[in-house]
Amino acid sequence: MDISILELLDGANQARGATVIIDVFRAFSLEPIVLDQGAERLIAIGSVETARAQKQQNPSFVLIGERQGRKPEGFDYGNSPSEVEGISFHGKTVLHTTSAGTQGLSAASKADIIFAASLVNARATASVIKQMHPSQVSLVCMGWEGRRKTEEDLLCAQYIRSLLLGEDCSDIKEKAYQLRYQEGKKFFDPAQADVFPEQDFWICTDVDRYAFAIQAVPISLGFSMRKVLP
Repeated sequence: MDISILELLDGANQARGATVIIDVFRAFSLEPIVLDQGAERLIAIGSVETARAQKQQNPSFVLIGERQGRKPEGFDYGNSPSEVEGISFHGKTVLHTTSAGTQGLSAASKADIIFAASLVNARATASVIKQMHPSQVSLVCMGWEGRRKTEEDLLCAQYIRSLLLGEDCSDIKEKAYQLRYQEGKKFFDPAQADVFPEQDFWICTDVDRYAFAIQAVPISLGFSMRKVLP
């Protein structure tokens, strides 16, 4: 198995084989919550404008997303895991658009199959990929807006690679905790609490909280995000 760790939008463009688009803070830590809380359909899309147009045609649709971390006007929720935690999405169609994670899905046009992952479902994602026995795996760290590298996505990629190779990963929770002093420090900054609440950090670093992977299946609107059990 040839495993590559790639970064940012350029990395997504280069991805081949079984591809994992990684966005720990916060897109792909939020999506498992939405699916776990009963969403009938979760669709990742690239454009805020498309999301708004769909909502206009289908008022029951739920819009979740961000630009520069903030909830776009007219959206129901921002890209905050703690904001949506505990909310029932049963029977709902949820549209999700972000600056990094959902853009990476679209950029991975040469991939054979695409998964969306973060620390909260990394082990399940690795398990699903191992069962596929792919010859090539691409782990893509999306960073901040797909333009700046960040530590948390690289940590997640390294963790998934280690799981695929059967290496020791016993220190992953401690490494995740250390993110609070790196890219995660914004979640502890009172001046940014309205955009990056502290509880988001603890959810995003709750390693292997969910026992399912998420496959991104191309559809006309974007990507249908579907649970896959190992």
